[in-house]
Amino acid sequence: MSAWVLPDHIADVLPSEARHIEEIRRNLLDMARCYGYELVMPPLLEHLESLLTGTGEALDLQTFKLVDQISGRMMGLRADSTPQVARIDAHLLNRPGVTRLSYCGPVLHTRPAAPHATREPLQLGAEIYGHGGLEADLEILELALDSLRSVHPGALSVDLADVRVVNALLAETQLTTQQTAEVHAALASKDTSALAALTAQAPPAIATALQQLTGLYGDASILEQARRVLPALPAIHAALDQLQWLASHLEGVGVSFDLSDLRGYAYYTGARFAVYAQGAPDALVRGGRYDAVGSVFGRKRPAVGFSLDIKALALAARPPVLRAAIRAPWGEDAALRQSIAQLRAAGETVVCVLPGHESDVDEFQCDRELVLRDAAWCVTAL
Repeated sequence: MSAWVLPDHIADVLPSEARHIEEIRRNLLDMARCYGYELVMPPLLEHLESLLTGTGEALDLQTFKLVDQISGRMMGLRADSTPQVARIDAHLLNRPGVTRLSYCGPVLHTRPAAPHATREPLQLGAEIYGHGGLEADLEILELALDSLRSVHPGALSVDLADVRVVNALLAETQLTTQQTAEVHAALASKDTSALAALTAQAPPAIATALQQLTGLYGDASILEQARRVLPALPAIHAALDQLQWLASHLEGVGVSFDLSDLRGYAYYTGARFAVYAQGAPDALVRGGRYDAVGSVFGRKRPAVGFSLDIKALALAARPPVLRAAIRAPWGEDAALRQSIAQLRAAGETVVCVLPGHESDVDEFQCDRELVLRDAAWCVTAL
């Protein structure tokens, strides 16, 4: 095998894509800052118990593990930054009120999330800690939508769900942890025959409700249908009320519901959402409420947030426009070097043509040239 062949689903990012990704990263972090979110930078590597405790099997299976040569302890390369940010909020900042945090950095996955996905996503996210009301859920949703609008020209749609609906039904059964996981998988694939077999010993009304969940997806009428066919459990009606409130406050986007959707990590505790863009094969943003995520760090408090992969977003975003640049000759003339320095200080891109070589630059459109006229260096159009 050639030494330069990279592992499966790992790739170098070349100039055009790298510039596109970096511009999106800057736009999205600027958008989060406009909403009042403070930037944090969690480490790529942590002790395994800190990185994984309370996150569920899915994240464990996605995490690369290794032994620390200094301490001998097991360590992990993060597969998701949300637990790390929860640790920062609970253990390091420990603020009494609302805290808004954003982050952006690579994560590593043992397996790709989709057939053509990278195992090294560039994860960006934003999270609110300390407020349990729907106002925080709505703010996170609005930030996610505004972030996508800043880079994607197509129509957006939001799919809403709430894990409390499924949890309330499963709480009425005596299923084991393994059986519960199998029910989750059957719900995700909408396999009613598997659900019937798994819930054969559950109360008939609960077994029927779990099977009916697979058909409860679609527009706003789904919520009223759910109220009619699902058991009158307080947690279910509270979840449906909150989903209806969130949907009523979303403007300019299509809204749908899927009450059996449990995709994502196990730390979600309430309303969840996925944002889709026209032309993109899968959701570009996923998020929701995860009030228990900080409890392992000694501080359980309300939390809601979202994350996305900037690399995936770059594939769906509008194509980048080449940056205008100025072509300049290389020379030792003091006036020439001063002119180039002044242009760069003003924010211009100046590409110097090295002696004997034309610059082979794909990322800049040299639409102007620095030329000597009447003993002065000036910029002229090409």
